Amino acid sequence: MKIAHHGLTTMHTNCLTDVRIARDLGYDGVEFTSAKLKRFLGQGYDISVLVQACEQAGIPVTCGGALPDTADGQVKPRDELLAECEMLSAAAEALGCPTLQLVFFNQSQAPDQSWPEIRSGIAALVRELADIGKAHGVQFQLEPIAWCPFHSLSQSLEVIEAAGRDNVGVVIDFWHLWSGRDTTPDEVARLDPDLIYGIHICDGKRPAPGEPWVETELRGYLLGDGDVPVEEWVAAVKVTGYDGVWSPETLSPVHWEYDLFDLARDAKERIEKYVGAS
Repeated sequence: MKIAHHGLTTMHTNCLTDVRIARDLGYDGVEFTSAKLKRFLGQGYDISVLVQACEQAGIPVTCGGALPDTADGQVKPRDELLAECEMLSAAAEALGCPTLQLVFFNQSQAPDQSWPEIRSGIAALVRELADIGKAHGVQFQLEPIAWCPFHSLSQSLEVIEAAGRDNVGVVIDFWHLWSGRDTTPDEVARLDPDLIYGIHICDGKRPAPGEPWVETELRGYLLGDGDVPVEEWVAAVKVTGYDGVWSPETLSPVHWEYDLFDLARDAKERIEKYVGAS
C-alpha cells in the first residue's frame, strides 16, 4: 500500500513545498499538478533542481500531473498540446516519474457528435500523445470527466482498445466515476489491475439531473464528509489486486485556505482509515 501526497490538495503551494510536505508527513510519494510543474520550469529552473530535492527527501514522483486538451476553457491547438506533452514527458523521465494523466474536456464542446465519433477522435489523439510519452518511458492514465460525454470507465476501456497503445491505462477517480452515474464499483472490481495506473480517492456530492455542475462546490468536501460511498469503491479496487499508489485528492477552494500542511496531514489520516497505513 502506497499513499502519495496530491498537489491539488495543497493547491497554493509549489513543487518543492509539496515534496517537503510529503517527506515531513510520511507519504510514500508525491503527485504533482502539471500547473505547478510548468510554473517551476517556466521560471527558468532546471528539472535537475527538482530531481535533487526529491532524491534528498526520499520522495518519488508518482504522477507528473494532467495534460488537458483545453486551457482557460479554450481548445488547445493540436501542436500546442503535443509540445506540452513532449515537455511534460521529458520532465517526467528526468524525475523517474512513470505516469502522466490525460483529460479530454474538449469533448464536452461537441454535443452533436455521437459517442463513436467522440471515441474515434479521442483515440487518435491518445495514440499521438502515447507515442510521445513512450519515447520517454512514460505511461498515461485516462480520467473520464463526470459532466462530459466521455465520463465512464467502460468508455475509457473502449478508448484504450481503439488507441491500441500499451502505455495507456486508467485512473480510478472516485468522485468523477461516481458522479458520472454510469460506472459502478462492480465494474471496477472486474478490472485487470495492470490497467489501473493510479487511484484518486476523494469525496463530494453530485447535482440532481438538470442541475448545473459547479465542481468547486460539489467537490468541496473532505474524505468521508460527502456522499460518495467510499468504502464500496475502496473494496472494489482492492478486489482487483491493485497494489499501486493511492492519492487523496481534495479540490476545494474553501479548504485551500486552511493551513495546507495541516490539510495534507488530515488527508493522509483520513485515507489511512479507509485503505490502511502505508
